[in-house]
Amino acid sequence: MTDAVQDLIEDLHAEAARDRPAADTPEIGIVMGSDSDLETMMTGGRRPGAYDALVDHLAFAEQTDYDDPPDARFTFETYVTSAHRTPDLMTAYAETAADRGLDVLVAGAGGKSADLPNMTASIAYPLPTIGVPVQEKSVDSVIGMPQGAPLTAVDAGKSFNAALSAVQILARQHEELEERLVTYHDDLRQGVGEDSRALHELGTPAYRERADEE
Repeated sequence: MTDAVQDLIEDLHAEAARDRPAADTPEIGIVMGSDSDLETMMTGGRRPGAYDALVDHLAFAEQTDYDDPPDARFTFETYVTSAHRTPDLMTAYAETAADRGLDVLVAGAGGKSADLPNMTASIAYPLPTIGVPVQEKSVDSVIGMPQGAPLTAVDAGKSFNAALSAVQILARQHEELEERLVTYHDDLRQGVGEDSRALHELGTPAYRERADEE
């Protein structure tokens, strides 16, 4: 039986040793402590996640094969790297991130000992890392970094915002991404205006009935 974790570690180091064009490597790396975090970190939960933000709103694509990258100019990758069960994989991922072409990381974990974002940020430094507490009880653990060990974090469960923040960082070097962010915000603004007019003109009962039908 092969060691699945060791195989991943070797793959990460091998990829770091290659010299690929920036356009062929993902800009954003998303890691989570368990696949049970997938719903919160990516998509399909009570609220939209990072996958929804990147793919549906900002035209990113998920990259699953370095040798066959998507046609999309901007991409992201996803891994499970448990800080407690696979610290060697977490370390390998974070320490090779920059050499593999990543520009910013998003790391999420749940439970009271949600150490993955903190440790990933420390090892990947100075690569910026955005932490996502998967649960409310994870907040203190994620934001509890000492002075000199920076980690930006969002509120519990809001990986959507973490993805937006990651793209904001990238947008300082990519005007195209800045334009996509502005368009996304303009769409939000337009939606509020349309909702406000509809509520005012229809009245509360009819507006709620229309919302239920949608």
